[in-house]
Amino acid sequence: MIRALWTAATGMTAQQANLDVISNNLANVNTTGFKKTRNNFQDLMYQTLRQAGASTGADTEVPTGIQIGHGVRQVATEKIYTSGNPQSTGKDLDVAIEGNGFFQITMADGTLAYTRDGSFTTDGQGRIVTADGYLLEPAMTVPDGTTQITISAEGIVTATLSDTTEELGQITLARFINPAGLSSVGHNLLKETVASGAPVVGNPGEDGAGKLLQQYLESSNVQVVEEMVNMIVAQRAYEINSKAITTADDMLEKAAALKR
Repeated sequence: MIRALWTAATGMTAQQANLDVISNNLANVNTTGFKKTRNNFQDLMYQTLRQAGASTGADTEVPTGIQIGHGVRQVATEKIYTSGNPQSTGKDLDVAIEGNGFFQITMADGTLAYTRDGSFTTDGQGRIVTADGYLLEPAMTVPDGTTQITISAEGIVTATLSDTTEELGQITLARFINPAGLSSVGHNLLKETVASGAPVVGNPGEDGAGKLLQQYLESSNVQVVEEMVNMIVAQRAYEINSKAITTADDMLEKAAALKR
């Protein structure tokens, strides 16, 4: 019964972690380019009381063994990179990615980060930046007097001035062999890790990279109804594990009372 107390406690801990992930998904239901996170769990080690296949005689053996599990643990939180729905904004520097790939962002320390959030704007020097002021990579500057910016599906950025047009540069996308291995750092940004592999950089629409959609933003791929169902399941699992602890405690109480 003591084993049951600790086993059920691991179940409660796991469901608390599950609810933490669900809550974060729901909190970011309107976050541009956000990808929902899934909790992955594993069962813990087992105590083997009888090994399957153990000999019981000269020519006989037991077909199944006896193993007692010791609960569950959280093993990973994995981002699910399904595409969100494109939302029309009408803003020239809003760009959604249709397919695989990430925008490259130059951080303040010169390192690169990656994002699916294409809500870009210009700073006081005309440079194309994120909402936090980080530069889009490759860097581009919108000239003074620009009346319209055009971004093609292949990532070519063109500025229209009063009497001419000027090509500003080429937006490139980074792809990873294991995007789930990217590390979230907040601000809609991700960082490369050993698990994600090195980025493969190319033009939109080439070598498996998605194309760009101007004047659109990719919405979060969180499904509220799905997360609500997951929340109910987590709550009930937490309750039943707490009930197991209560039941084991009651049994211990009755066993202790036998002496009286």
